[in-house]
Amino acid sequence: MVSLQHRKMPTACPQGGTGMNHHDHDASHELLVALLPHLNRGDAPADRWPDRKGEYWALCPFHADHHSGSFSVSVRGYTCFACGAKGSLEDLARHLNLTDQVGLLRHCGTAQGGDSFQHLSLDEYAALKRLPRQFLAELGLSTFKLRNRTVVRIPYYDGEGNELAVRYRLCAVGDKFRWSARSKVHPYGLWRLREARQAGYIVLVEGESDAQTLWYYGIPALGIPGASCWQAKWAQYLEGCTVYLWQEPDPGGSQFVARIGASVADALVLLPPPGRKDISECHLLGDDIVALMTALRASARPYREIHAEQCQRQAQEARHQALALLQSPDILGEFVVLCRQMGLVGEEKLAQLLYLALTTRLLDKPVNVCVKGPSSSGKSFTVEIVLRAFPSRAYYALSSLSERALAYSEEPLAHRFLVLYEAAGLTSEFATYLIRTLLSEGCIRYETVEKTSKGIKPRLIERQGPTGLIVTTTWATLHPENETRMFSITVCDDPMQTAAVLRQQADCCGGQVHVLPDLSAWQALQTWLELAGCREVVIPYAQALAVRVDARAVRLRRDFAALLNLIKAHAMLHQLNRQRDEHGRVIATLADYAAVYRLVIEPLSEGVQAAVSRVTRETVEAVEALYRMNGKPVSLAQLAERLGLDKSAVGRRVRVAIVEGYLVNQETRERQPMQLVPGELLPAEQAVLPPPEVLGPPDECREAIPSLRSAAVPQ
Repeated sequence: MVSLQHRKMPTACPQGGTGMNHHDHDASHELLVALLPHLNRGDAPADRWPDRKGEYWALCPFHADHHSGSFSVSVRGYTCFACGAKGSLEDLARHLNLTDQVGLLRHCGTAQGGDSFQHLSLDEYAALKRLPRQFLAELGLSTFKLRNRTVVRIPYYDGEGNELAVRYRLCAVGDKFRWSARSKVHPYGLWRLREARQAGYIVLVEGESDAQTLWYYGIPALGIPGASCWQAKWAQYLEGCTVYLWQEPDPGGSQFVARIGASVADALVLLPPPGRKDISECHLLGDDIVALMTALRASARPYREIHAEQCQRQAQEARHQALALLQSPDILGEFVVLCRQMGLVGEEKLAQLLYLALTTRLLDKPVNVCVKGPSSSGKSFTVEIVLRAFPSRAYYALSSLSERALAYSEEPLAHRFLVLYEAAGLTSEFATYLIRTLLSEGCIRYETVEKTSKGIKPRLIERQGPTGLIVTTTWATLHPENETRMFSITVCDDPMQTAAVLRQQADCCGGQVHVLPDLSAWQALQTWLELAGCREVVIPYAQALAVRVDARAVRLRRDFAALLNLIKAHAMLHQLNRQRDEHGRVIATLADYAAVYRLVIEPLSEGVQAAVSRVTRETVEAVEALYRMNGKPVSLAQLAERLGLDKSAVGRRVRVAIVEGYLVNQETRERQPMQLVPGELLPAEQAVLPPPEVLGPPDECREAIPSLRSAAVPQ
């Protein structure tokens, strides 16, 4: 996993002074909110309270002012263009005799760096939020000593009033919160849900103080402790209520609404009035909260409707950006060109297969791929190159994961690929089991037990799919149950490929200027497929293909389904060049099968042992030749010299051949040199899939794909 460190950069200050970091900005914002009710807004219209720059225009308190066009105040301070008065918010507070507000914010503010923080008592919190102390105490809030600091203790109760968790409010601004040890994240206000059901509606807000403010006005609410904290299982708490979501005017607010809206489809969205962030700020600025909420509820829009409009706009933009690619008769051919521009040497079939497999995430059964090869052979680099052509939401990439991470992680996996850069990270039986469940079912269902306030209770963990898997490994084989659920591709390890890679690296350091290609059109293509592309594909020749497949191997039952999904993915990519049936479904052509056939015929034949890979055949034949010539078992060093490869690459080839039974190691002692002799005879090549021209005229197979015209379709 990569840890990213972000450098804090100063921001420009139009009203003078140096930049402020986010702690300073939060403190200034809190102080600004406290001062605004004490300014005379005069005749300032709504679009100047505040304006687009965040400045509030009021009557100047430093001279006799009659029109609100010369005095502005913002987090950066104040300026009067009539009398010339200017200064900081603290200066303004002192002029307005509001130094108590300044002192409170200084006392409750956060110190810079680390986990240090200043004191915040319940009295100070009540003054900060302008809520009665007694009301907050009735909600269970209290002053608490945490590591010799005074903080506000905020208890979370369940529906029956039992304490579930505790969160501490540390200070007024900056790094404000800590969870107590052993506390798990829950919604805030579960014990008040009965009131919400009686009212028939509930307002979901971000944070405890917003919920407390709404409760103070008798409005049912539920606080979610953070925009990214929502869990789909919490939707059960909202049954029987009309759900309103308060969307704060920032990216966090959009994320808050999107996460909840995905699991509460009938939710309605409340947009705050101009110049307001949250309901607490509305309260602090003196708004009539009851009237405001009544008006906002009356004008609320369904999240489903808003989301559909956003998707439609994004789809239109993506189609426009990717139109040239969508109209291309050979997207995979253009993808090879893209990969070369990004520095990929060789491995063109692997890159194309990975691209098609990742596109199957949009289908009900994604196609899984295992990329094998020696260390430093370029497995991960090839996968990384392919992933660059996809938006990040299409996959979830990890270098390793703990035993139960797949079960407990909150990262969405539906219609995504899990990418693991080294199967060696899956060492435990449990992790292997979860992967196998993911491969077979396309999702994860795991039942466990957990400690609750009512004792040990069962819990069913469901990770919704469908989810595909791409994994890289140096192992010769994976767990047998996993191996049969994936296409296994071995990267090229011969000297010619190594020489080509070295030349590419030399070009990069030899003064040649390499301009990275623009990937926006490729990512837009996948975005359009997600949002507006047709995912329904019919394959008219599917029955004819099934009849001609060699059905001797049981695993073909899985492999044939994967083959059909790759054909569907290819047709889906080229849907602007494909006809539709009477139901609007894309009709796959033989060109789609021809493109997929050349990518999968070798790994599929090797998987059912109807054929032996070129690498394995070359290795076994070399052992046979040395064995005949010397009349004794062959060592790894002798074989490496014969093949012209290093021992590590040859060792991996040998392990594959031993697993498949074509070589035997007569040395049974551990840590002793191998003694290799021929094993089973290499089989004759057998056709597992029919060549495309068997299903139709060769021209029909190749005509739509330019990259297939110059070479015969593989036999």
